[in-house]
Amino acid sequence: MERSGGPGAPAAALAERVKALALAVGFDLAGVAPARPTPETEFLREWLARGFAGEMEYLARRVEERVDPRRLLPGARSVIAVALVYDRPETPPPAADAARIARYAGGADYHELLRDRLRALEAGLAALAGRAVATRAYVDTGPVQERVFAAWAGLGWIGKNTCLIHPRLGSYLFLGVVLCDLELAVDARGPDHCGSCRACLDACPTDAFAEPYVLDATRCISYATIEARGAIPPELREAQGSWLFGCDVCQEVCPWNQRSGRTLPRAHADLRAQLAPRAEWLAPTLRWILELGEEEWRCATRHTALRRSRWQGLLRNALVVAGNVGGGDLCGALRAHAEGGDPLLAEHARWALERIAARSAGSRAGP
Repeated sequence: MERSGGPGAPAAALAERVKALALAVGFDLAGVAPARPTPETEFLREWLARGFAGEMEYLARRVEERVDPRRLLPGARSVIAVALVYDRPETPPPAADAARIARYAGGADYHELLRDRLRALEAGLAALAGRAVATRAYVDTGPVQERVFAAWAGLGWIGKNTCLIHPRLGSYLFLGVVLCDLELAVDARGPDHCGSCRACLDACPTDAFAEPYVLDATRCISYATIEARGAIPPELREAQGSWLFGCDVCQEVCPWNQRSGRTLPRAHADLRAQLAPRAEWLAPTLRWILELGEEEWRCATRHTALRRSRWQGLLRNALVVAGNVGGGDLCGALRAHAEGGDPLLAEHARWALERIAARSAGSRAGP
């Protein structure tokens, strides 16, 4: 017998209507998972105990809620998981001395775009169910493991790089969830298609994967350039390369993200246009970043995810990139930071100057 999600609304039929509404309000994928702990959510305890969270102490503060969604919404029965593709057509490679940012970060803040559409989905649930519905929605910032429930909802599998991967759309996906007290028919979880592939593990510049499917965030470039507030460990700086904010390497090398035979969804092109990087963030120059004042930074990062690193963090990251790929033309800006009043930036600036000087000496020495 089908479980009832509301008066006259069998669980399977209601679930299909809910997913259709999710697609209509702006998502590319939608599925339903049960609102209960899973082996993956339970693994968070071990992951934290191994010290892989680094400075992200907030992950441990609400660990019980991150493990069991019913602690977030008492009476929760279902998790509606949604995804929006943020990938874009290939663009010309940046100049050798340009800084790179993760492809999700240079346009409109995805938290705001997805949150608005999740609210629209929440608002429609009562009409579909024929009763008031208790809900809570999350996009990346709440105590819920969205990718786990997305996998259980059939939106893809969690790859060895710990990203959710959809067999047709790849892994460049924004995820969100709505917890609700509706009893909805759940979707079948799909298989893991990673097989014997190690592309992401072998390509990671900092060896951030402790093992397949397990990320040590303290060695991840995305963590170092976005979440960490202190100095970037010297042993990781060279491997950071030209990454100013985030890192896409483990996704760029993933076979499921390759262009052959793959097309972006035609629906919701307007949303993807908003998510596309603003002109100044397509290939930001190091000189511009290094000379960016705090108020200029506020204007340039308004309504983007780039705010996450803060002004000091973005400058710190730019100093490392300058040390890796910059030339002598940046020495004036670097000396200004080296002699400035911010000890964190001064130390990174001195490191960058030493790196540029060593490269210059090496080029003069010749073969």
